[in-house]
Amino acid sequence: MTTDSPAEAGVPAVLTTRIDPAGFAVLTLNRPQAMNALSVALMTALADAVDAAVADPAVRVLILTGAGRAFCAGLDLKEIGAGQGSLGGRAAARDPVQALGRFGGPVIAAVNGVAVTGGFELALACDVLLASPQARFADTHARIGVAPGWGLSQRLSRAIGVYRAREVSLTGRWVSADEAAAWGFVNRVVPAEALLAEAEAMAREMLACLPEMLVRYKAVINDGHALALGAGLALERERATAFNGAVSADAVEQRRAGVLARNRAS
Repeated sequence: MTTDSPAEAGVPAVLTTRIDPAGFAVLTLNRPQAMNALSVALMTALADAVDAAVADPAVRVLILTGAGRAFCAGLDLKEIGAGQGSLGGRAAARDPVQALGRFGGPVIAAVNGVAVTGGFELALACDVLLASPQARFADTHARIGVAPGWGLSQRLSRAIGVYRAREVSLTGRWVSADEAAAWGFVNRVVPAEALLAEAEAMAREMLACLPEMLVRYKAVINDGHALALGAGLALERERATAFNGAVSADAVEQRRAGVLARNRAS
């Protein structure tokens, strides 16, 4: 049982908008009255929506955003406090961060408002973060007394350095969109009215790349980032050798001509 109110009954917890024939989809967390807090129902719906995209070869890029004034306020503590949800909701079957990890293509976060604790983790699980000036980030695990389990303790320190990460997580203070961009875990800050359009433009730029390369390149960046530099370089060489041996000279020349034509048109 969840704490979804009567107003939520029959309303999709996640809105999926397929952008055809472009090849990407927008997933919108849709509990605006609860600042898109992650109830069991919302976590399950998000995992299901991502898995549907994984199963659909026509969807090669995802955009994740929130309805209303928040991106995601984290786990639904009201639901948990009422005994109608549990921290066991992080089980793999409805773990939204693990679900995002199952999508092989790029995931763009359009962070439209606050991203708190579990919502912060959800944003950091995406591949590129665009933020409106209204976006703010906070890690309140230490204040609430819940241990992070979706990667915040590890991803944030790798993104901004361990000293800044300690400051953020051991104080619970807010990080503004501009500060997040200066520190490097937000790619750039975009006016609120242009945020989704900017994310969609980026998705189209990504889709101009070869389909298999979007998946392969994302994988080697992410897999190598989890390793020490020497091991990451070895991984890159290993995968390049396996892949490039099957690339023909004619294919390279044809694609080079296409890149030149695109550059001349821009």
